[in-house]
Amino acid sequence: MATDAPDQIPVEGLESVSISNSQSKEEPSSSSNEVNQLSLEERYQIVRSVGEECIQEDELRNLLAKKPEPVCYDGFEPSGRMHIAQFHQALFHLSIFKLVDGYGMYFCNMIMSLFDIAFGGPKSPLRITQGVLKTISVNKLTSAGCRVKIWIADWFAQLNNKMGGDLKKIETVGRYLIEIWKAVGMDQEGGKVEFLWSSKEINARAHEYWPLVMDIARRNKLPRIIRCSQIMGRNEQDELTAAQILYPCMQCADIFFLKADICQLGMDQRKVNVLAREYCDDIKRKNKPIILSHHMLPGLQQGQEKMSKSDPSSSIFMEDDEAEVNLKIKKAFCPPKIVEGNPCLEYIKYLVFPWFNEFIVERSANNGGDKVFKSFEELVVDYEDEKLHPADLKPALSKALNKILEPVREHFKKDSNAKELLKRVKSHQVIDDDEVWRFLFFPFHFIHRLDKRV
Repeated sequence: MATDAPDQIPVEGLESVSISNSQSKEEPSSSSNEVNQLSLEERYQIVRSVGEECIQEDELRNLLAKKPEPVCYDGFEPSGRMHIAQFHQALFHLSIFKLVDGYGMYFCNMIMSLFDIAFGGPKSPLRITQGVLKTISVNKLTSAGCRVKIWIADWFAQLNNKMGGDLKKIETVGRYLIEIWKAVGMDQEGGKVEFLWSSKEINARAHEYWPLVMDIARRNKLPRIIRCSQIMGRNEQDELTAAQILYPCMQCADIFFLKADICQLGMDQRKVNVLAREYCDDIKRKNKPIILSHHMLPGLQQGQEKMSKSDPSSSIFMEDDEAEVNLKIKKAFCPPKIVEGNPCLEYIKYLVFPWFNEFIVERSANNGGDKVFKSFEELVVDYEDEKLHPADLKPALSKALNKILEPVREHFKKDSNAKELLKRVKSHQVIDDDEVWRFLFFPFHFIHRLDKRV
């Protein structure tokens, strides 16, 4: 099918990007001078603070002692903005549930599943954990002297059928997400952060990459690879495509291909990172990649261990406006006196304190007056003693999050390139009304689409 000219990705869009200022490499940056003033223990504590888990701490300490600029690997699948999931909740509640009334939830769920498959699955925007938490982590790592390679996994997104497997759309989304990280404040000094497109880098060094992938695949049984399916947002019971079986072998190979000393990914990526260490044992390699697995924030609703792609109210997104943030936090689960399993407190601990080094609560004199908390532990004491109530905590959290997100909103309002990217990403998600009604009343139209994809 022909595409409009404006939807084409310019060649420069696929260039690997080094985020840096105009300062020449010969001139030492102020950030490099600051790193030189840090002791080994200070550098270790900064890097270690990035991960909820570290495998292994002694190896990390040894690495920092021997290597002034360790290479840290991070990555992401460009997977778009949420539109279909919101569409599920709005249109399906109004239309499908009425349509199938009397036929039971089984039929309803079947229709929703077919809808997902027909349109390539729900798309999720950049969550605040991906946007802000990644920025916090990257900035900590660069402050301790690390070089960070961020892998734009466009081929991986295609393998995982993101954006319906359309590589042009995936590339557009990748460029758009880079704009978000630049806008929110990812470290731009000294060229220590690189965005590398997997398709471009692999094609340039295919003779290195594919033998590595094949060797990893050859040395592992199928059940071991399937156990890594969590990295794709799948589980071991899902029926995986052949492409999705290849995915973990490729992600494991990325670590060695990028010459990474440290893997800095979420806890949900832990299994494939461990696979990389096991591969080192198989090939008798002594220097194993160190795993720094960062904390996974829960969803905002009660009982949500992680943010749900199909529930927009479960997390804050980088594009949410002030009113949306306020409403989501207002409705968030936040029981008085309870710290464990309280998503609002987790947001404060992992986002607000690392960003501002304090948490400001504004309240009336009758409710205790304004207070500036300098540590999370101090806040916990007040919260458990009921000196700080959710009714005062929530507005303060909303205000802090909106302050973090404001530069992103402004960037996408004022920057013409960012505006155009956002427009394209939104256009990829639009489903017109005729298409919806064809799905509801002429299902064979969609069966034909499914048959083409098989």
